[in-house]
Amino acid sequence: MDFRPFIRDLNDFPKPGMAFWDITPLLADVTTFQEAVARMQAPVETLQPTHVLALESRGFIFGSALALRLGLGFVPARKPGKLPGRTLRATYLNTQGCEDALEIPEGAFKPGDRVLIVDDVLATGGTAAAARSLVERTGAHALALTLFAEVGNLPGREALAGLPVFSVLRV
Repeated sequence: MDFRPFIRDLNDFPKPGMAFWDITPLLADVTTFQEAVARMQAPVETLQPTHVLALESRGFIFGSALALRLGLGFVPARKPGKLPGRTLRATYLNTQGCEDALEIPEGAFKPGDRVLIVDDVLATGGTAAAARSLVERTGAHALALTLFAEVGNLPGREALAGLPVFSVLRV
């Protein structure tokens, strides 16, 4: 299936000079959305994960769908201050080169858990690397990153050395 007709390229969004892939047409078409999630699932279902960790915010869409399909628990990785209770935090440089952070609920994972990280797009790899760090700090094992799209000319995979990365679409 060609997913490109279901993705709109928007320039200067959300800020001037930035490019944004609008996936709402893909999400609005049930057949296309189901196919995207099935393709994200196929390379990881034999890894035997115990949990899905999905990255804010569009990773939540794909991550919750994958968690349900795989029969797994779902844990959100959020921006600071968005989760109740005690959290673990990891900082990273975002695609604009500014420091940012992700948090997960304290106690979300325990040693021996096998965590599948899910996001929508891989660019520089900073967000996914922070998520991996959070998983490993709990004593759990980060199995792989599965995502819808990957920007091929950016160093995302290099930032995740040793972590298998599976993407449906490379642009």
